[in-house]
Amino acid sequence: QTRMQSLRPEPAARYRNVLEALWRIARTEGLWRPMRGMNITATGAGPAHALYFACYEKLKKTLSDVIHAGGNSHVANGAAGCVATLLHDAAMNPAEVVKQRMQMYNSPYQRVTDCVRAVWRNEGAGAFYRSYTTQLTMNIPFQAIHFMTYEFLQEQLNPHRQYNPGSHVVSGACAGAVAAAATTPLDVCKTLLNTQESLALSSNISGHITGMANAFRTVYQVGGVTAYFRGVQARVIYQMPSTAIAWSVYEFFKYILTKRQEERRAGK
Repeated sequence: QTRMQSLRPEPAARYRNVLEALWRIARTEGLWRPMRGMNITATGAGPAHALYFACYEKLKKTLSDVIHAGGNSHVANGAAGCVATLLHDAAMNPAEVVKQRMQMYNSPYQRVTDCVRAVWRNEGAGAFYRSYTTQLTMNIPFQAIHFMTYEFLQEQLNPHRQYNPGSHVVSGACAGAVAAAATTPLDVCKTLLNTQESLALSSNISGHITGMANAFRTVYQVGGVTAYFRGVQARVIYQMPSTAIAWSVYEFFKYILTKRQEERRAGK
């Protein structure tokens, strides 16, 4: 996804589709090259998702009781998702910066620690949050669409809201696909802010791309309207299994913990 969203890729890093990108990266740069940055992503994902789902569940219940007592409120679901995103992205943004810089073509970084030290030394701590406002601008609508679509599909596929792995996987995958496609332009801008792509910087007078407005202008200057949708296929393909797995795992542990609580109450 990072490679395909490059605005001015090197000749050796120009790909027509996702499969060609994976094949050529593995063939020319090594089998494990597509997995670069996985360790830093995994490190950030744990605390980020803990904050994310804990905040979402609490706010969803609180807001639903206020807006639609005893029922499900799509407004409450969307609002809870938006607030949860603030905490999630605060934890994940530095990891995302490091991951994307390591995934760039001809990246000079061999290890996560090398990348962290170089970014801190050359650009300062603020570089890890340069794309935070754009990340929020992207993820708040993404999560609002994501949660509202998931809850809507659950009403259709699983109206009694029982633990149903099939419905959780399907609802999660579809919700992720819809939200990913709708927010691709913002993701392209976020990638540009994170990577500070050298060939794109030549079109930017300031030398550094800072802020969402600056990123939007640069993307348009470099590639026009179509550039906002670079990598949309890769983004959708990435998000579908990601959100499907996230929801199925979340619903599984929610079911187990709820069942244990009910058993304890029954034992008393």
